Amino acid sequence: MNIAEAFSMAIKNIKSNKTRSILTMLGIIIGVAAVILITGLGNGMQNYMTESFESMGTNTLTVSIMGRGSKTMPYDDMQQLVDDNIDTFEYVSPDVTVNGVAKVGTETLDTTSIKGINEQYFSIYDYNISQGRGFQYMDMKNRAHVCIVGSYVNKAYYGGQALGDTLKINGNTYTIVGVLEEKADSEESSTDDSIYLPYSTVSRLSGNGIISSYTVSFRDTDHASEAKDLLDKELYKYFKDDDAYMIISLSEMLDMLTDMQNIMITILTGIAAISLLVGGIGIMNIMLVSVTERTKEIGIRKALGAKEKTILTQFVIEAAMTSAIGGIIGIIFGYIFSGVATELIVQILQESITVVPTITAVLTAFGISAGIGVFFGYMPAKKAAKLNPIDALRYD
Repeated sequence: MNIAEAFSMAIKNIKSNKTRSILTMLGIIIGVAAVILITGLGNGMQNYMTESFESMGTNTLTVSIMGRGSKTMPYDDMQQLVDDNIDTFEYVSPDVTVNGVAKVGTETLDTTSIKGINEQYFSIYDYNISQGRGFQYMDMKNRAHVCIVGSYVNKAYYGGQALGDTLKINGNTYTIVGVLEEKADSEESSTDDSIYLPYSTVSRLSGNGIISSYTVSFRDTDHASEAKDLLDKELYKYFKDDDAYMIISLSEMLDMLTDMQNIMITILTGIAAISLLVGGIGIMNIMLVSVTERTKEIGIRKALGAKEKTILTQFVIEAAMTSAIGGIIGIIFGYIFSGVATELIVQILQESITVVPTITAVLTAFGISAGIGVFFGYMPAKKAAKLNPIDALRYD
């Protein structure tokens, strides 16, 4: 009997016991589907985190200045530090949060963020101006009462006609000189729900003029740790005290979160893979039953000259086919569950996380399922091959 005949007979035996075969495959189906779903979820979360961090700038370093005694770091000194290391750093902007209330007419903008920045800030985060202009150096020098608003503020409070109009912050009037391009579907509390002022204007309004936070961008995203180390070295040289400042790298944070997520996904995948082990034990059990049921058949075949190798091959192929078919069904269910999970995440969490099964995970799950069939099917197959033909013919 050749391999093709062995496959044909295996399929025939599986079809002849459909209910038992499906129940045997169940552990494999659940295991493969769970592995695909979990790895797809992990891949989707990875893509979501990467996109989220990229929107915040993975090529940026956030510097918090606590100062050393009365010594702080004025903007001009931070700009000089960046200029002195222009091969590594590209832009720098103060990032001053305004504690105040913005009003458009009688409406209060409760959810709108208000920041003080310079003319380089929009280049750091790749924000584009859709109407009007961006900030200019003279806006900083003159502490101008001008502002730039996000697309949500423009649409929600001005009907898309904000340019040239005014708004009030803490009682002070500001003229809108620019409107940003939409970044986050113009939703409330998103990046588009924002107002930007010249940092120098904000510093004067705060009374002390001290800037405690800067955003620094670097040129090569593949060398985030080197950029952070250089900035740390320069700031230590400036303050002579590493407690006077703190540097946060979004790129390093993303790497750390990715590592933590990979550990979690690996653990969950391992738990899901237990179903594959259970499925393999089920296949071994059913194949042992099958050997018992077909003892007389085996005896007849051996009496007619079938070799042990032929009997062994037939039963191993049958076990592998059962497991492989279960693996294919599991893959189909894995993709179905991934699509359902994507829709549920959007509906329940209101977040666009796409559960994306990877080809590697699919092929690995299928390969493992087929391998389990061969591994757990070998012992029953060996038992069948070793049967004494005389004893087998006498079996009732």
